[in-house]
Amino acid sequence: MYRIEPHLHTGCVSRCGHLEAAEIVDGYKAAGYSALIVTDHYNRTTFDYLGIDLAGPENKVEAFLEGYRRVRDEGAKQGIRVFRGAELRFDESENDYLLYGWRDELLREPEEVFRMGIAAFSPIARGQGALLIQAHPYRHACTPAIASYLDGVEVFNGNPRHESRNALAADYAREFGLIAIAGSDCHRTEDIARAGILSQRLPSDSMEMARLLRSRNYQLLGPAE
Repeated sequence: MYRIEPHLHTGCVSRCGHLEAAEIVDGYKAAGYSALIVTDHYNRTTFDYLGIDLAGPENKVEAFLEGYRRVRDEGAKQGIRVFRGAELRFDESENDYLLYGWRDELLREPEEVFRMGIAAFSPIARGQGALLIQAHPYRHACTPAIASYLDGVEVFNGNPRHESRNALAADYAREFGLIAIAGSDCHRTEDIARAGILSQRLPSDSMEMARLLRSRNYQLLGPAE
């Protein structure tokens, strides 16, 4: 069985992150994990932190993926597979959405994405085969999105500094038949390996990782009580 972390942040891209690539990989390797999904924040705060003008000519996706690349390269040295994801926030609310199996064109224009909102973004993401899962939907300032816009819900968020009200998230996923995942929401050393999924197979790339989540053929680590 393979332990996989679907929710973590790097210090070089997410302003709230505190860990460098080697710290992340060392910690998860010691905890017996086989794969990680880097889900750095894709929001206005991130691009301000990176000093990127959203109206400028820079390749925003390449800049956003720097944390993923560093963890991927470190993981390759230590035998841990690393996949790319994102944690989106639109201008319309404080909700966060974990995005898996996405292609560059989906996130190429951040300004357009931020203004779009979940109702407009969801069918575009699905049309490109991406998977959209709401993170910690019952955390303070967050509200569960309309279920038809979602593919799934993070039913257990392991971050110890937030009250995510995981039991309510689990109830929401069951009520609407949504995919359920568990994630550590790793930002600091104490967050490493607090949750994840347990799978009989190890995906080979980010797209196959999204297909595994869509299949629901895995167990949760750190399930909501």
